[in-house]
Amino acid sequence: MTDPIQPTGFRGAVDLSSLVQPPRATDAPAPAGADDPIVFATDDQSFAPVLELSRTVPVVMALWASWSEPSTALVDTLAGLVRARNGALVLATVEAERNPQLVQALQAQSVPTVVALVGGQPVPLFQGEQPADVIDQVFDQLLQLAAQNGVTGTVDAGAGASEPAEPVEEPLPPLHQEAFDAISRGDYAAASAAYRTAIAQDPRDALAVAGLAQANLLGRLQGKTLDEIRGAAAANPGDLDAQLDVADLDLSGGHIDDAFGRLLDLFPTLDADGKARVRERLIEHFEVVGTDDPRVAAARRRLANLLY
Repeated sequence: MTDPIQPTGFRGAVDLSSLVQPPRATDAPAPAGADDPIVFATDDQSFAPVLELSRTVPVVMALWASWSEPSTALVDTLAGLVRARNGALVLATVEAERNPQLVQALQAQSVPTVVALVGGQPVPLFQGEQPADVIDQVFDQLLQLAAQNGVTGTVDAGAGASEPAEPVEEPLPPLHQEAFDAISRGDYAAASAAYRTAIAQDPRDALAVAGLAQANLLGRLQGKTLDEIRGAAAANPGDLDAQLDVADLDLSGGHIDDAFGRLLDLFPTLDADGKARVRERLIEHFEVVGTDDPRVAAARRRLANLLY
């Protein structure tokens, strides 16, 4: 049985907008099978419309490999279960060996790996084979999570993949829109500045506080690779900056307990300045995940015990 999706953990995922590069005219093909609006393939170059589609309807992404029979069998199972949802979900398949950018961005360690996109953010679902009844339960939880985050559209099986029924969305406040646009183009410094201005205007703006924490996280990870971050931390276990980077990386991939545990285990070994830095980073991570998440409550209790 796979672990259930944490409904309040959605904010802990990373916005994938920074992966979308402006398409080049010669190498930005439409996803294979794009004439099928429910089940289609995507790749590193054609990811942008899939990301945008996830703002309307949850997208189940299946990473598979031709040499892995379990992964190809799982794709067939997923396709049938997604079609049974009558347009409430779509399935985008990714051939892992041909798409290293998506594999790295989705933190896939093996095939098959299944991740959802909801509102432009990844939600880890499961790795390896799963029985159909378990996957159906996961899809139920996914739809609940999507509804909580306003992603409630459907796709007409007879329409093109770019023609889902879109829900009416409330416009973002101007500074929030400015920050969102900055994140979309990978300018995390500008996003942070916009959120700080919003907080200065209204210190009770909880969404701006959480947005600032996430923009700061994305900015710290920008330009760094998974291998570089983990390699530096393994080679220098006493380097606080390296350990903070790994915690950021874990949080970005949805490994929330790992991120919190690493920093809390490190905390007692540090001097006063180091403890202050770790405490500040943990508070920021709490905002990214969501202060009502039970994992945040547990980490807060442990931090309090370490402080006093």
